[in-house]
Amino acid sequence: MTAKKQRSRVSTGNHYEITVGYSRAVRVEDHVYVAGTTALTADGEIVGEGDPYAQTRQILETIGWALGQAGATLDDIVRYRVYLTRIEDTPEVSRALAETFQPIRPANTLLAVAALADPRMLVEIDADAVIGSAAPVEDMA
Repeated sequence: MTAKKQRSRVSTGNHYEITVGYSRAVRVEDHVYVAGTTALTADGEIVGEGDPYAQTRQILETIGWALGQAGATLDDIVRYRVYLTRIEDTPEVSRALAETFQPIRPANTLLAVAALADPRMLVEIDADAVIGSAAPVEDMA
């Protein structure tokens, strides 16, 4: 019989997590899965309304906080996905992403979507991290 793997959850307590029934992040062993995150505060306020760069910075701050609660860091991210409601926001969102991810360069997908849960939300990001993977990176040809 296989032993069950330890699972722990992180929550910001925002109303979407509570009403929909999900966690901001879930850790299973050394893997951390961060749910789709927008620029929404725990109080339900949107940070950076109309500003994709500011929203992306807030999202990355929230993701970093959630990872920290789970024992990981932004440097442990191995893959993230970005959802934009306006594809023309790509340069501003990419600038914020590069400020965080240029040194570690995780795998990335960027998609344009019709809408997010609130029309003021311009960006949503989810991420997967492996604790301890922030060691020096070797590029393959």
